[in-house]
Amino acid sequence: MVVIDDIHSRFLRWGTESCLHVCVRTLELFFRIIHEFFFRKGYWNSSSVFASVSSSKNCASLRENTWFSCERMLLQTENVKKVLLLHGTSTSSTVKGVLTDLYRLKRADGNAIKYTRKNENIRPFESGGESYLEHLSQKTDCSMFVFGSHSKKRQHNLVFGRMYDHHLYDLIEVGVEKFEPIVMFGGAKKYAPQEGSKPCLVFIGEGFEQEKELMHLKEILIDLLRGEVVDAINLGGLDRAFICVAEGNKVYFKHCAIRLKKSGTKVPRIELIEAGPSMELVVRRHCLPDEELKKKAMKVALKSSKPKVKNVSRDSLAGKVGRIYMPHQEVKNVSRGSLAGKVGKNYMPHQEV
Repeated sequence: MVVIDDIHSRFLRWGTESCLHVCVRTLELFFRIIHEFFFRKGYWNSSSVFASVSSSKNCASLRENTWFSCERMLLQTENVKKVLLLHGTSTSSTVKGVLTDLYRLKRADGNAIKYTRKNENIRPFESGGESYLEHLSQKTDCSMFVFGSHSKKRQHNLVFGRMYDHHLYDLIEVGVEKFEPIVMFGGAKKYAPQEGSKPCLVFIGEGFEQEKELMHLKEILIDLLRGEVVDAINLGGLDRAFICVAEGNKVYFKHCAIRLKKSGTKVPRIELIEAGPSMELVVRRHCLPDEELKKKAMKVALKSSKPKVKNVSRDSLAGKVGRIYMPHQEVKNVSRGSLAGKVGKNYMPHQEV
């Protein structure tokens, strides 16, 4: 009440603009108190949720800068990662073909955004070169990116990266060799992934379990290609397979379509048809996240601790169903009451057989 009276008195003395300014500052203080409380409880994964509130000058800027979204809270099940495909200052036909084919593989689920313009301000491995990349990540709400470039020193170069809270998390750089696009296999439409389908990911080679660079590349490829995480899947939903074979610092990447044929038994015969793209990836540079940042990114929301109600379940047809305990009853020992008044001409006493 003291704050409201103070605002009212200032409104009478200073006018409308000053009163609006006081209201903005009061709301800013209120939001900061709420943010501090929830951040200490661990409900938010960043301390910058209300960082842009301090720059607000009027109600319009306050409405634009103060935003409250449930998507920034910790989640029990992670969302599907959206991928941002970008071009560097100079790109080769090979890099353009790789980015185009990746977009074709990801656009069926609607989790890919491709920019064709040149980006001179993006240098992921240099300090300060990731600021514009983080801006694009926040603008498009993408948590992964693929950046293609070409130069004399690093030819046919691809940089895969992941974001955490729209800030750079980790990076890995690979070179593309012997690239064969989807068009060469004639399956751009015939073997295109269906909406809602799932891929089968196959990693062959000891390097994916021993070498840090290849282990890092494996994690990023899984996040890039796996799609939505589900508990169960129909066999008909597996329509494609990504096969990665490690040999030294090279990874042979192939994309195959899965076709189920008749085998005379209940189990169908599986055929793999190479659908492209096919390429060789040479690992060049990689950047791992800090341990503190990794722990922060691995946090998972606590499970809801709802009290379990005993002997109560839910059915899709009957709805809420309860179960009660009935002790065993001795029917022979149950008192049947007096037979007086029930005996007549047609009465037949019960005879045990």
